[in-house]
Amino acid sequence: MPNLKEDDNALRQVLTQAKTIAVVGHSDKRHRTSYQIAQFLRSVGYTVFPVNPLVSEIDGQPCYASLGDIAQPVDIVNIFRRSEYLPEIITEAIAINAKTVWAQLGISDSSSAQKVLNAGLNVVMDACIKIEYLRLKVS
Repeated sequence: MPNLKEDDNALRQVLTQAKTIAVVGHSDKRHRTSYQIAQFLRSVGYTVFPVNPLVSEIDGQPCYASLGDIAQPVDIVNIFRRSEYLPEIITEAIAINAKTVWAQLGISDSSSAQKVLNAGLNVVMDACIKIEYLRLKVS
């Protein structure tokens, strides 16, 4: 299975079937892209789990130090961390049986993408989840 960024039908399916999204690198600062996109994802009906070891809560919601701390199943791991952090985040995403690993615009690493694919997960790299959601008219 290749990077889903090239396959609109597969991307639409991932976004339609997902219910829960862990946002890794979720900032508590309203001007940050990760905060704004997480708010958008909540507004369209996803359950969003913020993951940031430096923050204990965001807008009254608990913030998790790592993916492994989330007790519920995670459909999409949406990553707002620099590419050098991908290997460690991907190892965690595989360990919690996430269905899809989604690295935001400007974030990609081919060996990490291959590791995700080898584990049987979907992978999207270098794409904004909000832009794709709106472009594909997911509802």
